[in-house]
Amino acid sequence: MKIIVLDQIDSTHKYLKNLVKKDGFTYPTCITTSLQTEGIGSRSNLWKGVRGNLFFSFVLEKNDLPKDLQLQSASIYFSFILKDVLSILGSKIWLKWPNDFYINDKKIGGTITTATKDLIFCGIGLNLIDVEKEYGKLDITIDSELILNQYFKSLEKHTSWKQIFSKFKIEFIKSKKYKATLDNKKISLRNAILNDDGSIEINNKKVFSLR
Repeated sequence: MKIIVLDQIDSTHKYLKNLVKKDGFTYPTCITTSLQTEGIGSRSNLWKGVRGNLFFSFVLEKNDLPKDLQLQSASIYFSFILKDVLSILGSKIWLKWPNDFYINDKKIGGTITTATKDLIFCGIGLNLIDVEKEYGKLDITIDSELILNQYFKSLEKHTSWKQIFSKFKIEFIKSKKYKATLDNKKISLRNAILNDDGSIEINNKKVFSLR
């Protein structure tokens, strides 16, 4: 993974997509910064950036993904691997279905994935310092460069979706205390049933994260 560090950018996700559009894809690439001013959140919302936090986006070929991974659940896959890396270092971070990082009951970051015919783009934002009262921050001190290197080494192991999911489904019970936005409505996850492919059954409807 080639890692390009920028001092400041509007959106690592947009920058990376434009870079690939301009120069083409030749190898996995990551764009990272400590200040992102117009980050893309779920449902095209903006994720407010403060200097000192971790923002990065990377691109891979779809062929690099595990064969048993549903593309619609890529956000869960990418997020949980980062969660595992941070947990090993002592963090109590957990993943709320389908793509939000939490410490206790406060959101500290999230993941978004988009895809083209052959490529998949993933963007992750993580609060390392205080932002606003409604949001939390990571509960350990980390070196962003070190974490990225460890994260991409973990991705390169091509851990199967089955292995990742076996751990995520144990943690899913925490998500049941919260709501998710489905069809532009906040829906309680209390009665949601998690399927093996990462989707949920809720109100007699099967729903993937789709982001």
